[in-house]
Amino acid sequence: MAENENKDMSRRRFLKNSGYVAGGVIGGGIIGSLTGINFNPEDTSDSSDTSPKYSNALMYFSNREHFDILSAACERIYPEDDNGPGAIKLDAPYFIDHQLAGAYGNNTNEYMQGPFKEGSPYQGYQTRLKRHEIYMQGILELETQSKKKHDEKFVDIEDDDKDDLLSEFESGDIKMKGVKSSDFFNLLLSATLAGVYADPLYGGNAGKEGWKMKEYPGSQMSYTSEIEEKDFVKMKPQSLTEHINK
Repeated sequence: MAENENKDMSRRRFLKNSGYVAGGVIGGGIIGSLTGINFNPEDTSDSSDTSPKYSNALMYFSNREHFDILSAACERIYPEDDNGPGAIKLDAPYFIDHQLAGAYGNNTNEYMQGPFKEGSPYQGYQTRLKRHEIYMQGILELETQSKKKHDEKFVDIEDDDKDDLLSEFESGDIKMKGVKSSDFFNLLLSATLAGVYADPLYGGNAGKEGWKMKEYPGSQMSYTSEIEEKDFVKMKPQSLTEHINK
């Protein structure tokens, strides 16, 4: 495929048709490893549903500029387009921030002692660094590389330049200490998609818009009225919080 055709291809279209998203993220394969946030079921995301509305207070990041770099990277992974909102409007960066502040970011209950050896590509990242340390190093390196290559902050460079830089991380071309840049990118990719498609109970998927774009029903109490239907049944998505509040 020509380079121009590559740039014209909608990444959102790829994600929408991807079995990775439909079966892995929405189905719980990734969500199960990223949850663990406290929530207030009495808060609401808007006047039309009863999903929790988070205050968007940062729990991990103490430097707003670092969080803005994370947000800009998430938005390039899942950009806003004609299909609907992007990662930022869906609160995916806040979802990641909250996860980094908890068990996920600190690798709680995971074996983190040596020996540390280079693993195979099928074993995921093999490092003594905790996830929140990998994220911080990756975010700082995004800023360093942006200033080095474009003489501007990562949040200020053009979208195409952001994509090119993220692609270098994805391919492992950027040097990081104690971990591969591809490992950072893969963590960021997985967590961004989780924040887009998680149950709003966990802080992302604001207004259930991620589910609405895929016509995913969410956490229904049952499907007894629809199970015999031969045609696709479009349902209003429900969050776990709506069942808690009943």
